[in-house]
Amino acid sequence: MLGPFRASHVNLGGLVWKTPWKLSCTRKANQRARLKNVDAVIDAVRASGVKCGALDRALQLPTEQEMPAKDKYTVFSPHMPGYRKGIHKVPKWTRLTLRVNPKGF
Repeated sequence: MLGPFRASHVNLGGLVWKTPWKLSCTRKANQRARLKNVDAVIDAVRASGVKCGALDRALQLPTEQEMPAKDKYTVFSPHMPGYRKGIHKVPKWTRLTLRVNPKGF
């Protein structure tokens, strides 16, 4: 077929950004490092003596050491078959606090 709508390699290629179905070792290590950095910031703010509601909520979250691997790398999703999906499937997952999941899931 000729014209502007002809099939080309780019048109037949599918999505340009493909998301892998599981996290690689490197991405898991980066996730653990991000969690540890957030824990360090929370400890530094607590040690400074500042009092605020955001700090109180942050202190209730589990630290990276207390979190099971299931909660570090997956999040609850009611639409998935096992009620879990990889954390990297969440939009903007590197900027969100995704430490708390429902009990039992």
